[in-house]
Amino acid sequence: MNQESRLVSPKVFPLICPEDCEAARYSAPNLRRIGPYTPSSKRASAAPSQSAIHYLPPLPTLHPPERNQTQQHPPPPPSSSSSHRQQQPATLCQSCRTSFAGVSQDLEQAYLHYHPTPSSLHIYPVTTTTMHSPSSTLSHYHHPPPEQSSSLCCGSSSHPYHAHAHAHAHAPLLPPPPPPPPVPPLPSSSFHSCQANVFSPPVMHSQPRRVASLAARAEEEESYRTIKKKKIALVRGNLILDCPVPARLLETSARKDKEFCQMRYSAVTCDPDDFASSGYTLRPQLMARQTELFIVMTMYNEDEVLFCRTMHGVMKNIAHLCSRSRSALWDTDGWKKVVVCIVADGRKKCDPRVLEVLTAMGVYQKGIAKNVVNNKPVKAHLYEYTTQLSIDSDLQIKGPERGIVPVQILFCLKEQNAKKINSHRWFFNAFGQVLQPNICVLLDVGTRPGNSSIYQLWKAFDTNKNVGGACGEICVMKGTACVGLLNPLVAAQNFEYKMSNILDKPFESVFGYISVLPGAFSAYRYAALQNDSHGQGPLQKYFLGEYQEEGGGEEEEEEEQGGRIGNSRKGSHHHHHHRPTDIFGANMYLAEDRILCFELLAKKHQRWVLRYVQAAFGETDCPDQLPEFISQRRRWLNGSFFAAVYSLWHFPRIWSTDHCAGRKLALSLEFLFNFFNLILSWFGMANFYLTFYFVTQSLADPEVDPFGDGWGNRIFQTLRYLYMFLFIVTFICSLGNRPQGSKWMFIIAVLAYVVIMGYTTFAGIWLSYKSILKASQVAGWAEDDLLGQVKILLAQPGIRDMILSMLSTYGLYILSSLLYLDPWHMLTSFCQYLLLLPTYVNVLNVYAFCNTHDVSWGTKGDNSLEIDLGVANKTRGPEGGMDTVEVELADESGWIDRDYDEAIEKLKTRPDVVKQSRPLKTKQEDYYKGFRTRLVLIWIGSNALLVLFVTSSNFRALLQQQQQQQRTTSTPETIGVAYTGFLLWTVTATVAFRFFGSVVFCLLKCIR
Repeated sequence: MNQESRLVSPKVFPLICPEDCEAARYSAPNLRRIGPYTPSSKRASAAPSQSAIHYLPPLPTLHPPERNQTQQHPPPPPSSSSSHRQQQPATLCQSCRTSFAGVSQDLEQAYLHYHPTPSSLHIYPVTTTTMHSPSSTLSHYHHPPPEQSSSLCCGSSSHPYHAHAHAHAHAPLLPPPPPPPPVPPLPSSSFHSCQANVFSPPVMHSQPRRVASLAARAEEEESYRTIKKKKIALVRGNLILDCPVPARLLETSARKDKEFCQMRYSAVTCDPDDFASSGYTLRPQLMARQTELFIVMTMYNEDEVLFCRTMHGVMKNIAHLCSRSRSALWDTDGWKKVVVCIVADGRKKCDPRVLEVLTAMGVYQKGIAKNVVNNKPVKAHLYEYTTQLSIDSDLQIKGPERGIVPVQILFCLKEQNAKKINSHRWFFNAFGQVLQPNICVLLDVGTRPGNSSIYQLWKAFDTNKNVGGACGEICVMKGTACVGLLNPLVAAQNFEYKMSNILDKPFESVFGYISVLPGAFSAYRYAALQNDSHGQGPLQKYFLGEYQEEGGGEEEEEEEQGGRIGNSRKGSHHHHHHRPTDIFGANMYLAEDRILCFELLAKKHQRWVLRYVQAAFGETDCPDQLPEFISQRRRWLNGSFFAAVYSLWHFPRIWSTDHCAGRKLALSLEFLFNFFNLILSWFGMANFYLTFYFVTQSLADPEVDPFGDGWGNRIFQTLRYLYMFLFIVTFICSLGNRPQGSKWMFIIAVLAYVVIMGYTTFAGIWLSYKSILKASQVAGWAEDDLLGQVKILLAQPGIRDMILSMLSTYGLYILSSLLYLDPWHMLTSFCQYLLLLPTYVNVLNVYAFCNTHDVSWGTKGDNSLEIDLGVANKTRGPEGGMDTVEVELADESGWIDRDYDEAIEKLKTRPDVVKQSRPLKTKQEDYYKGFRTRLVLIWIGSNALLVLFVTSSNFRALLQQQQQQQRTTSTPETIGVAYTGFLLWTVTATVAFRFFGSVVFCLLKCIR
C-alpha cells in the first residue's frame, strides 16, 4: 500500500448519497476519483482491480452568511490551540459509510493548511491510503477560488480561520469531533518551508515525490503573485515608483536609512538625449550629492560570473576610496560621491542569473516594470538603489564585515538591443547630464579592475587639469598558476598586450596623444567631452557610430517617403545630419573609441591631453579559440586602419587648438611616425614574405646548406609553394566563409604557418652562425683585437643586416621589460608569439580586408510586425463550445468569380517592360562589396608588385659579399640585398623610437 497526498478538487463528480445526508445540501457537493480501490477486508487476499473506482467525499464549500441574515446556529467554540493550520477530522455519516464502503476506514487524517500568499489561495491536502497501480497519477494541486473554502464531507462545520464568521447557514450543528492525531512534522528536505508561510505538501512514504524543475517552480510561484490595481500619480508625466526592499535584505543591512529601505523604479519613455528635459531625475540629484566619479559597466549577455567579477572589483575600489582618510576629497563617506551605472543592452538579452544577482543586492525587482506608459513605449527600465552587499565571482555574499561600503547603483535595463555605443549614450547624455560628474570611468563587464586602479585613474585627472582622458594597463587573465598560458593563442596575446603596455602606451603618453583608450578600462573628464554651443564636439562625433548600420538604404528609402528613422528624438536632431552612410565611415566607427580620442585631442581652442597610468590595471578574458580571435581582430584591424586614416587626414586641426608650440611639434612628429607605421602595415604581407624568401633561400646555397645534398633548396622550394597555397586558401576562406564555419581550414593554415615560421627562425639562427664562422676566416682577424673583430663582423652583409638588426630588436624588448620590472612574458609567451607572427600578418589581416563590407555588430534583427493581411482575434466560446475568431471576408460570393475573370484577362495582356531598380538597401550592400573588392585588389596588387620588384633577381644568399663594381650598379641582386637590410633596420628603428619614449615616460614618472 502507498500512502498518497491528495488535494481535494471540487466540481469533478456529482455526489449520490443514498441516505440523503446533509452533505447533499452543500452548494458544491462534488466527489473526486482518486484511483483504483479495494476494500480493506479484501486487500490482503485480492489484487487491486484496475477498473475499480475509489470515490472520496468532497470538501463542500462554506459560504459566509448574508449581512442581513440571522445566523441560525451559534458559532462553534474557538480552538484552544493558537495555531490555525490544523482542522479536526470530520466524521462520515452512516449513509456515506455504506455507499462508499471502506472509505471511512481508510480516512486516517485530514488537515488544512492555509497558504497566505498575496492571492489568498486556499490549498487543502487530504492524506488517504489507497491501492493503486504503479502508473497511477501522483499528487495534483487544485486551488479553489479565493471566495470559497472547503471542508470534509458529512457534518463538518468548522473553518480554520474564524469559523463562526464563515459557517454555512444550512450546516447542521454537530458535536465537537474527537481531537485529531498529531500531524507529523514536515521533513527538512521539502522545497517549501512552513516557517516561510509557503505550503509544503506531505511527502509520500513509499517513494519520493518528484520535484519540479526550477523553471516550472518559478512559473508556478509567479502565478501566485498578487495582481492588484493601484492608482499611481505620474511625476511630470513619468511613471516613478518607490518600492520597499525585501525584509530579509533590510534585516541583514547595517544601515537602515530611507535610501536603503526603498528601491526607485523609473520607466523611461524618451530618447537618452531628452532624459533631463523630459522631467526625469536621479536619486543622487534629489539628495543634493555631487558626483565625483561616475562609473559605467556595459554588458550584453554575459553570465553572472563575469558580471560579479567586474561588480565586486568596482565595489572593492570604492571601499579603497573610503579608506583614504587623509585625502582632501575621499573619506568614510566617499561612497556618496561615486555612482555606478550598469547598462544592459536589451531586456531579453540580459542573462537571467545576472538579474538574480542584482535582486540579491536589492537593485532589481520583478513584476514592476511596464512596457507602455501613457501610450508611449518604454525605452529603458531604470532601477536605483544603494546596496550594502557585494557578490564575488564565486557567488559568495560579502558585506560590511568584509570591508564593503554602500554603493549607489543605477541599473538601466534597455528594452531593445541597440549596441554598446547606445549604452554609452544613455550613460553620457542621459544620466551624465543630470549628475554632471567630474570623471567618467568606462568598464566592460568581464574586466576586473585592480583594487586601487580606479583611484589611480582619478589621481591622474586630479594632478593635471589638462588631462582629458586616461587609461590603465589591460592584462590577460591567465588563470590559476598561469595555466591559461598553456594555450598558445592566449600566450601570444599576453605578449602582445605586455609589449603594448611597455612600449606603445608610454611612448604615446609622452607626446600627449594615445591613439586608443580601450573601452574595456578607461576614464574621461566629463567636461572635456561636451559639445560646443553648435552641437559639435567629441560626443557628437562619437555617437555618430550608433547609426552606422541605419545610415544606408533604409534611411534613404524612408526619407524619400517623408519619414524619419527611429522614434521621435527631440533634442537630438543633430545626430541625423552627419551619419556615416559611406563604407569608410562605417568601418571607421567600428573603432569609435579611437575617434573619441582624436576628437578630444583636436578639440578647438582647448588643450586636452591623454595619459597612460601604469599603476592602474584591469584583467580581462581574451579569446582562447581561433574563430573568436579572428572575428575580434576583424573589427579591431578594420576600425583601427580607417580611424588612423581619418586622424592623419584631419591632423591639421591640431594647429587650431590651444596646445603650446612644443606640444604641436611633438604631436606632428608622432603623427609622422604613425603615418610611417601605417605604410609598413599596408605592405606587411609583402614584407613578411620577402623576409621568409631571402632568409630561407640563403640555406639553398651549397656553402651554407645545413643538410647537404641539395636538401636546403628542396625545403625552400617546398615551403615557398606551401606559402603561396596557404595564402590562396586563406583568401578563399576569408571571402566567403565565417571563421566559425571554416574553423578547421583556418586551424590547418595557422599550423602550416607555424611550421614555416619555425623553419625561418632556424634559418636565421644558422645563417648567423655561418656568418660569424666565415668572418673569423677573413684575413686580418686577430684573436686579441676586439675592435678589429667588430669591424670585420660589421663588414659582412649577413651580420650587419640580419644579426645586428634582429639582436637590436629583441634586445630592446628584453631591456624595456627589465626597465619596467616585468620581464616574465619574455620567458612564458615570446616563443608562442614568434611562431604565430605569420598568423597576425597573413590570416588576421587577410580576413579583415576581405570583410571590410561587413560593418555589422551582429546584434540587430528584424523584429517588426506586419499587419497588412489583417488580424484574426480569438473569441472564447461558451462553456463546452468551440473558440472562434473574427476575420474580414468578402460579403459577396460573386467577388470570387470576378477576381478569377480579372486574373484571366490580365494574363491575356502583356505588360510593358519596366526596368527594375534595385532597392536602396541592395544598392548599399553592392556598394560596400564593390568597395571591398577594389580595396583588396589594390592591397594585393601593391604587395605583389613589391614582391615582384624585389625578388626578380638571381639572388643566391645574403652571405655572399658583392663585388665593388656590382655595388655601384643597380642590379636586381643588389636591390634585393638592399631592401632586406632596409626592412630589417626599419623594424629596429621603430622599436628604438618607441623604446626612447618608454624611457622618457619612466623618467617623468620618477620626477613626479
